[in-house]
Amino acid sequence: MTSHQSAQTMKPATAAKKLGVYLEATPAEFREGVVSRDELNALQADPPAWLRDLRRDGPHPRPVVAARLGISISGLARGGITDPLTTEQIDALKQDSPEWLVRERATQAEVRKEAVRLKDRRKEQEAGGDSSRS
Repeated sequence: MTSHQSAQTMKPATAAKKLGVYLEATPAEFREGVVSRDELNALQADPPAWLRDLRRDGPHPRPVVAARLGISISGLARGGITDPLTTEQIDALKQDSPEWLVRERATQAEVRKEAVRLKDRRKEQEAGGDSSRS
């Protein structure tokens, strides 16, 4: 066996997803090449100006928009949001607080509450005499 390893690479779309940025807003050289694992790690550890700007101002991909609004990606679709949004647009939505956003936030809060309840229930079941499992 040799200790030589080939560099692991990924498509720009995968790298953009891991970086939490909208691929179409990245520089052409990023979109047109491949990204190695080392390059991705370097971008995460010391982001260049374009990456810092994209993360701060957008446009943001749907998962980031949903997270910033506190709703699910499905909730975005139900609210009619299908395109990437900038930070300014996200802030305006939060400020306006349309009825669909209030409803989706309530739904998301219920989902989180139920997840915690189920997790607590599993812990109780495991601690409450389920000693046959190891």
